[in-house]
Amino acid sequence: MVGPLEQAILAAMIFVIMLGMGASLTPRDFVLAFRRPYGLLIGLVSQYGFMPLIGFGLASILPVPPVVAIGILIISCMPGGTTSNMFTYFSKGNLALSLLMTVNSTLFGVLLIPLLLVLYAGALEVDIPRENVIVTLVLLLVPVAIGMGLRKMNANVGAVAEFGGSALGLFFILFLVVSWIPRNWGFLMETGWATYAASIGLGVIGMAIGYGFARALRLHPRNARTISLETGIQNGPLAIAIIAFTWPADEAQAVMAVPVLYSLFIVIVSTAVTLIFRRANLAAEQKLPDGLL
Repeated sequence: MVGPLEQAILAAMIFVIMLGMGASLTPRDFVLAFRRPYGLLIGLVSQYGFMPLIGFGLASILPVPPVVAIGILIISCMPGGTTSNMFTYFSKGNLALSLLMTVNSTLFGVLLIPLLLVLYAGALEVDIPRENVIVTLVLLLVPVAIGMGLRKMNANVGAVAEFGGSALGLFFILFLVVSWIPRNWGFLMETGWATYAASIGLGVIGMAIGYGFARALRLHPRNARTISLETGIQNGPLAIAIIAFTWPADEAQAVMAVPVLYSLFIVIVSTAVTLIFRRANLAAEQKLPDGLL
């Protein structure tokens, strides 16, 4: 399913994506994050409270085999993806909040992702090699640190790295379309409806719950749109990389099914949701209250 050449390309793309995320950070970002614990808490609850629970519910209710259920759990436990920042911008959301939530979920993910996978995998009685997952997550902090170093040394170089990482996140979807799908067409045709339902439903349900959660807290509509997108859009490339580097090729195909399909469908879902948000955007909403939230 994923050959040595594709593994090397995937590793290089993940490195650049995480490098770009690191280049978007400065020490001041972390100071601001902890000065506003309310926003930090909302982000963590949305990303690591709602999404893994939604994934567990889909894996429990839908008639999918255990290997596919593992894939559902992995993608649902991932941090937010950089794609959410782009859709937040187009939906006239709060881009600063979007970046903050993406960064926080990625950094806290090193601790929370293994714990959540162990918790929910145990409830579903499936086995996930958590040691390999932890090693992969820790290694991914290296390009983040390098990106931060580049930003500190030279702001222009950091800006280029940041743009490259964001652009490569979208290119990754095209890479799947032209590389993975044609070679696995037969597998996709044999894949049951439940796998497709999980791939689409995870993002749709996540965005709906994220938006409802934000509105229940009486947050500004722009912030509600942001939290909706940040909740539903997961880091698909990271999930696929973890699977490719953890499971042998013969098992990885089934485990990777939902993360790959999710990565493809989330662009369509996010585009539709962004169009809805833009139409609902009122002039009165453009004035943000003081503070991030």
